[in-house]
Amino acid sequence: METMVTVGKLVKPFGVRGQARVLSLTDVPNRFENLKEVTLELPTGKTLVTTVTDVHSDGRSYLLRFEAFSTPEEVRDYHGAWLKIPQTEVPPAPEGHYYQFELIGLTVKDASGNVFGTLAEVVALPHQHLFVVRGAGKEYLLPALRKWISSVDLAGGVMTVTPNAEWMGDDAV
Repeated sequence: METMVTVGKLVKPFGVRGQARVLSLTDVPNRFENLKEVTLELPTGKTLVTTVTDVHSDGRSYLLRFEAFSTPEEVRDYHGAWLKIPQTEVPPAPEGHYYQFELIGLTVKDASGNVFGTLAEVVALPHQHLFVVRGAGKEYLLPALRKWISSVDLAGGVMTVTPNAEWMGDDAV
């Protein structure tokens, strides 16, 4: 089965003709304007593959029309669904940058080999992102800043970090 990447979330119906308000979860320029087909996936696991027939941005979110919907009630049935596309449709990230889906699951350790845990989540804040690292009954909130990230080895599944009291608290090495 092909690996899918989440690019948005269906927030609610819009209008009377089956449009949907969609929150973007991507910073790839023109991602929504270029969508052809998406998979809508509900938290229950129910999925629907549908064609995107129209896209408009209102500045805060996107208004999408899907071939599968013609009424607000049909859209409401997919409230909260994730919009997913095949990973093969994702353009390569610029040098030194990574997509969240590439980072989630990496083992986080320092240069000496001390493992802090697994990068479990990326939290987007207004001025930066935080990496949530979980392991051995502890959770670290690592600012996604170059000064703390020594290297990222996607093929090896490892992110090497510089430990510091600013993000490690009392566990600083």
